[in-house]
Amino acid sequence: MRNFRELTVWQKAHELVIEIYRGSSRFPADERFGLTVQLRRAAASIGSNIAEGCGRGSDKDFSRFLSIAAGSASEVEYQLLLAHDLGYLTEKDYRSLDASVNEVKRILNSFIQSLT
Repeated sequence: MRNFRELTVWQKAHELVIEIYRGSSRFPADERFGLTVQLRRAAASIGSNIAEGCGRGSDKDFSRFLSIAAGSASEVEYQLLLAHDLGYLTEKDYRSLDASVNEVKRILNSFIQSLT
């Protein structure tokens, strides 16, 4: 069993979700039950799946949860693009969040490859 808090990828994912919560708090009120919720849930899912995978007994199980986290990261990447294109995120905020989610994806993919 691994301690998820010690993993750089989890730390980066945790920072990302906090920034997404902050950034999405400025979305229009009519998106409260739409894109805001979807984006926040997908972002939280990244760190949640990393943490859950750490509690599993084998590298194979851990790798599977990292793959699910990578899928959630791709979902976040698209939802950030959508939020930007709808004018909900400034160019600066979008670029920063997009860079962060892509960093998490790169780390996840490297980690998955090291386990398989």
